[in-house]
Amino acid sequence: MLEFDDIKKAYDNIRNSIKKTPLVECATLNELTQSKVLLKLENLQKTGSFKVRGALNKIINLTDSEKKAGVIASSAGNHAQGVALGAKEAKIKATIVMPETAPISKVVSTKNYGARIVQYGSIYDHAYQKALEIQKEEGQVFLHPFDDEYVIAGQGTIGLEILNEYKDIDMIFVPVGGGGILSGIALAVKSINPNIKVIGVEAENASSMKKALEVGKPIFIDDCKTIADGIAVAKVGDITYELVKKYVDEIITVSDDDIAQALLFLLEKAKVVAEGAGATSLAGLMSSKIDIKGKTACCVISGGNIDVNNIEKIVNKAQILQARRVRFVVYLSDTVGQINKLTKILMNNYANILYLNQTRYNIDLNITEQELSVVIECKNREHSEHILNELEKEGFKIKRK
Repeated sequence: MLEFDDIKKAYDNIRNSIKKTPLVECATLNELTQSKVLLKLENLQKTGSFKVRGALNKIINLTDSEKKAGVIASSAGNHAQGVALGAKEAKIKATIVMPETAPISKVVSTKNYGARIVQYGSIYDHAYQKALEIQKEEGQVFLHPFDDEYVIAGQGTIGLEILNEYKDIDMIFVPVGGGGILSGIALAVKSINPNIKVIGVEAENASSMKKALEVGKPIFIDDCKTIADGIAVAKVGDITYELVKKYVDEIITVSDDDIAQALLFLLEKAKVVAEGAGATSLAGLMSSKIDIKGKTACCVISGGNIDVNNIEKIVNKAQILQARRVRFVVYLSDTVGQINKLTKILMNNYANILYLNQTRYNIDLNITEQELSVVIECKNREHSEHILNELEKEGFKIKRK
């Protein structure tokens, strides 16, 4: 089984080829959680993700004949970029099989590193099977994204960096997909200080590690639909499973709504751009499933490769959940000045109007009525409730959505 010395060797192998990413304190999180919260910003790593650590360590350890054959990997995007960059630096050929659902930004970035791209299937596991088919036909060396000791050792170097910089940590929250980053960090951290708790955080719609631990072995789960595409893994690794079982204290799950709100929090309060998978660790910390009051906790923000189009969608969803964007319907009498009266109330209460749509095309309307759909932007839930109450006080008939 993998040992702590393997992680130290991995760090010696890759330290000159990676960034030592920042470990920053977030004052807003400290106040919110009544604890001390540190963020390990792997979103600022080369390729925008921690994955380059494991990929580089694996490629460095290939034999000359293996390098000549080239490498092939399957990935939702971050491992793909790590392998592509490592292959480029080693001057070897790389083929990457990615799901058809992989974010465009990750596909383009991987291609820009010089890799050959094949897209197949709707989830990582489909791409994985396709990569094995191509590898069998063409003879490349397969670089597993998580279930490989060299890869795990590379990811474990994050744990070394955290504790080299800040030793007095009580717990570390780590995202979980296939388990590579979690098992590597857990082995490193527990080898240095067994008293530090290591918490794995999964998307509840892709909780393959939690289910594996429940049944006693890695199993396939049916559905992995989540905004955290980087951790949408239907079956964890055999190696990672054993390491997680031995070194990780607890696995918790969070909803996509939790992840969306964590992502928005990072953008607004910490000025950090994270992808869904990268924000999952913070979602776990903010879920209150683990008591962190009065303690020092670290969240690994594992990546920041989010598609620009998805940022708007996720931020919009998070603001709806927080009642900062509110949709409602107003039934107006068909007389002059009604919309003007309504918009003046919104203006006087500092609501930002995002959308207005007036119609009479509703069979449920009276002949003298019109329907107005409205979306407004507010400061918070209390503000939005105040505005809707003010409209009702002024005689407007409102249907809240």
